[in-house]
Amino acid sequence: MPKMKTHSSLKDRFKITGTGKVKRYKAYRNHLLSHKSGRTKRVLATQPNMAAGDVSRLAQGLAQLK
Repeated sequence: MPKMKTHSSLKDRFKITGTGKVKRYKAYRNHLLSHKSGRTKRVLATQPNMAAGDVSRLAQGLAQLK
């Protein structure tokens, strides 16, 4: 049986840390930033860890990134 392939879009949107946690990017940070305050842009730039329940749903798509 062949190996599971990593879902291409998930590979770009999520990062796995050295301890195995999954970091994600926030929305509203790609364009139309001129009217947003600097504080808002700084807050959106952070990468929060995903909740355990959400990570379990991604496990199959991120199979090869571990």
